[in-house]
Amino acid sequence: MRLRQSVEEYLKNSTLHGARFIVDKDASWLERIFWGTCLMVSWYASWLLIKASLAAFENNAISFVVESSYRDWDTNFPAIIVCESKNMDRIQEVAEQLWGADHDFTLEEVLSEIAFFRGESYHTVHECSGEESTAACFYSNFSYYAQLVRSSCVDSIHSCEWNDKPFECCNYFQRMETELGICYAINSMQAGKYKGPKLNMFSNRFTGPGSLKMELHTEATVFILGNEEVPTLVTPKTDFFIVGPYISFVRYVSKRDIENDEEIRQTSVHQRNCRFPDENILDVHRYYSYSACTVQCRKDRQIELCNCSSHLTPNSPDYQLCNMDGLECLNRNYEDLSVIIAKWSRRRGRKGLVCDCLPSCTEVDITTVFDSKDNIYGHQNPVSKIEVSLIELPTERYKRNLVRGKLDLVVSIGGTTGLFVGASLLSFVEIIYYMTIRPYMSYSNERRRQLRLSQQRAGQ
Repeated sequence: MRLRQSVEEYLKNSTLHGARFIVDKDASWLERIFWGTCLMVSWYASWLLIKASLAAFENNAISFVVESSYRDWDTNFPAIIVCESKNMDRIQEVAEQLWGADHDFTLEEVLSEIAFFRGESYHTVHECSGEESTAACFYSNFSYYAQLVRSSCVDSIHSCEWNDKPFECCNYFQRMETELGICYAINSMQAGKYKGPKLNMFSNRFTGPGSLKMELHTEATVFILGNEEVPTLVTPKTDFFIVGPYISFVRYVSKRDIENDEEIRQTSVHQRNCRFPDENILDVHRYYSYSACTVQCRKDRQIELCNCSSHLTPNSPDYQLCNMDGLECLNRNYEDLSVIIAKWSRRRGRKGLVCDCLPSCTEVDITTVFDSKDNIYGHQNPVSKIEVSLIELPTERYKRNLVRGKLDLVVSIGGTTGLFVGASLLSFVEIIYYMTIRPYMSYSNERRRQLRLSQQRAGQ
């Protein structure tokens, strides 16, 4: 009964349009049906528009545009990452240290597979597992033997120049743990556990397109990636090249960046469908990127299948790394671990990894424009000369803009309720007031009135 009275009192005094006619005692039943129908239709239409606004806020809050006001842009040079891919001289040297000069040369193939592990280990499994395994094999601590073989930065990279100005290579090429082993990277967010010196590798109309030159004293794979990206087992072939001794390799690239509006940070990951590098959820690398996410995906799958991960998996504790049994398991499941496929491909029976990885919000588009590969004559030492340059300064870039922010959502909902039902924030406060505070105040006032009447009767 009291609730009914509260509802009637609220409708009589409500700021909602047409509500008072429903409980007006002078109104006919036809008028009440009319206003009741109008209210229901208005509330329903209001709900449909609010629902559409919420859907647009969640799914269409971001827009992409192409900017071409390039005169004042500072373009960051791509990350250049050098990963040794082969070093038979070093393998022979380490093999002699471990097993002596008269060792079984098949062990050098085993050592090579361990040091430059790419998912398969045919010689290692064949020679070191089963009943007829070679006595000199090692069965655990593979990361230690890989580090014995891999060359240091000082032994690998020499004669570095940025825009024809020499600099000390290994002051700026920093150590980087990857699933390909230890690499050395310049201008990468992921390289170096400690903050070392950073080379200013920005290009603009005053400096001209950037150019990096260096000499390599080992066979290596050179990756050209975005500053937050990392080399992986499945990096596209367009993003790297392989060089050996007595080779001169020149690559010209073009680069297109993605700029983000300052308000983009206010949106959720679901809304923008990307992650910023500092929104990291990974164990294997310090900053988020799509490639780093695929490394985490592969590690998780390796642990799921083999209860361990590759000995080259970055930033992983020793207890997670595979021994010989685990390495044999990785070799058996190579097809499941080496290729990334779409979820629908798995349903068709195709083997591979299904990784739910979002792109980075700051990823770049790097395109190879021109490659030149020549032989080097007259050098006594096995050296390769590398040059990576921007062919020109970018004239376009993408920009991610926020078109529907939280304020836009509030304005849209407020305008919708105001238009259809004449409601404001205070209208909903009135509901709380009439349903809770007003009945209590009325009851308290009635009790005080009865108390005064009782006191007056007692005085008489």
